[in-house]
Amino acid sequence: MTTLTCTQALTAAQTLGLDRLDAQLLLLHVLGKPDSDRAWLLAHDTDLLPDAVAQEFQQLSLRRASGEPLAYIVGSKEFFGMTLQVDARVLVPRPDTETLVEWALHCLADLPAAARVLDLGTGSGAIALALKNSQPSLDVTAVDTSTDALAVARANASQHQLAIHFIEGSWLDQVDGHFHLIASNPPYVADADPHLPALAHEPLQALTAGPDGLSDIRHIIAQATAHLLPQGWLLLEHGYDQAEAVCALLTQHGFTEVQNRTDLAGINRCSGGRWTGHAGSPPQTAG
Repeated sequence: MTTLTCTQALTAAQTLGLDRLDAQLLLLHVLGKPDSDRAWLLAHDTDLLPDAVAQEFQQLSLRRASGEPLAYIVGSKEFFGMTLQVDARVLVPRPDTETLVEWALHCLADLPAAARVLDLGTGSGAIALALKNSQPSLDVTAVDTSTDALAVARANASQHQLAIHFIEGSWLDQVDGHFHLIASNPPYVADADPHLPALAHEPLQALTAGPDGLSDIRHIIAQATAHLLPQGWLLLEHGYDQAEAVCALLTQHGFTEVQNRTDLAGINRCSGGRWTGHAGSPPQTAG
């Protein structure tokens, strides 16, 4: 391989179709430097890269050009001020999911400091860990049906020294007790959604949920009433066009104060409501 400077390597990556930021972050990764060192690349734009570094950078650039998420390639993703380990066993945490965390923290501000919180479909542990890290007194439980995903979440909890209870199971099937707040970013993509090919590197079971993408949301809403304390909150992330349907489901199952929160693009990305029934009310029939 011809010896390349930093600038030449970045230009070559962009020629493959990478955007400039991804190329810079990949180059910093192979150089063993933090993401925050992008200024270093500008100051050393004419530095020659060691052949081994240049070769590794080219290989990683090809992976990114094929559509593999940057987070899988570098092995981590920033979420709510935390660096989380991620790989192909879990979805890559999205910035829009921080909307759900912020809303949950707002709701928890009026609840006991040691409130019981449940994160359904935890994946990498992003929501559960962000809540626990932000409010250490919370009693947080995280659930996932995937053994592999729970291994990633447990590793992240250990890395950040955060005490989380983990349960392997489908939604609330293996959960006992009652909670002040239940939050979930469940699968919500329709089985035939045309955007799925662009997500081919991520686990399909964590993305799709039936013909309309609402199968898991229906299931969670129906089960949640048996596990929420009076005045407890159920908060759900969903697709860009599902807010009206999710709010209707919440209202149908007896939730009040039903409302939305918008994502970074101003789209209704989360919907939720408050349970005003009695603790331990039987699950409602999914509609």
